[in-house]
Amino acid sequence: MSYFLSKLSRMNKKSVLGAVGVVAVASTLRYLDKYTNFGTFVNVRLPLPLQDTPWLTLEAPFDLLPQHLPAFDQNGILALSSYRVGPVPSSDISKETSGVVHEGSKPCSCNCFGKDTIANAAAKVGPAVVNISVPQDFFGITAGKSIGSGTIINKDGTILTCAHVVVDFQGTRSLSKGKIDVTLQDGRTFEGKVVNADLHSDVAVLKINSETPLPEAKLGSSTRLRPGDWVIAMGCPHSLQNTVTAGIVSCVDRKSSDLGFSGTPREYLQTDCAINVGNSGGPLVNMDGEIVGVNIMKVLAADGLGFSVPIDSVCKIIEHFKKSGRVIRPWLGVRMLDLNEMIIAQLKKKDASFPNVNKGILVPMVTPESPGDRAGFRPGDVVIQFDGKPVESMNEVIEMMGDKVGVPMKVVVKRANDKLATLTVIPEESNLDL
Repeated sequence: MSYFLSKLSRMNKKSVLGAVGVVAVASTLRYLDKYTNFGTFVNVRLPLPLQDTPWLTLEAPFDLLPQHLPAFDQNGILALSSYRVGPVPSSDISKETSGVVHEGSKPCSCNCFGKDTIANAAAKVGPAVVNISVPQDFFGITAGKSIGSGTIINKDGTILTCAHVVVDFQGTRSLSKGKIDVTLQDGRTFEGKVVNADLHSDVAVLKINSETPLPEAKLGSSTRLRPGDWVIAMGCPHSLQNTVTAGIVSCVDRKSSDLGFSGTPREYLQTDCAINVGNSGGPLVNMDGEIVGVNIMKVLAADGLGFSVPIDSVCKIIEHFKKSGRVIRPWLGVRMLDLNEMIIAQLKKKDASFPNVNKGILVPMVTPESPGDRAGFRPGDVVIQFDGKPVESMNEVIEMMGDKVGVPMKVVVKRANDKLATLTVIPEESNLDL
């Protein structure tokens, strides 16, 4: 500590301020002191010029930033999280498990929480949790490494992790950061290869090759989670392998708007499990030893505020990878808002001609020259049917669209004074770089 303080005293004021404060999460670069062999990890906040801007944690050296790092946007926030993704019909995602429960620690048949419950859940998933390390090479000089976690979800060596741990993105292209070292719980090390990665969901799939079957973790369901359910976060924070932290689910549908993020609405699992640098990509696990989320970010300077991508959303992304090699996101150019009795009452009070509905989806804005605009959507429309089925929420519309780009869909809307209109909209594939 005294050595570090002496080094800190040599810095100018600007460097000190740059060193002390900003973010926390998933991948990291190691600052190498040019005078000594002393290495320092420094947290900084880096932005990405996307429409919506959730917090992520990224470590980088305060005096050595790679050219490919994004520039700050007006909010000064790094955005690496997901646009909502619709499902792809059919799935062959493996949901089998291979875990080891220590002898003498038998699961409780009465479904109660016992002294071995957390240990048993960790034992089931632990062998499949891996440490991911990617050396960072700038101008031919190794300046540190990106670290993270992942989970083997198939015995063939398929690994689920976060995209920002293993790839850099330039436009719509993803480029591997370099050689990927994957270390298993038993100490074996393999070289990993990026199979698929998606910037906007921050989800990536790796592949390692082994002559023998590998341990795999079982994928559960995030829809069955309730606030207060016990969960554990597993991974390799600060490269400390085989780390387990426990907590509860704080919220099962934390909206991106609750976190101050603009853009397309998204939902996260909020937990109070301890999540630190290196946990990104690691699994959030329920007490049945099933993966229910992928740990992705935490709130700056706060304890017990971690967030994970629900595993049901991750499975849809993987289905897109398998079917199309990328995530296809249909775009209508129509902003939507779920209606409830309170909102409807306020709108009726403001405008007596507002349609008489109990539920539905309000269209407050239509993007000019968009598919929705060409179909005839108007601000103030209330969508009551989509693709021939009654709808009450945006989630239902997203589910129905799936990956149907270029497919005409019938939409019934109710307008002022209860006038009905039937529209035909043809979704286009979204260009999230715009």
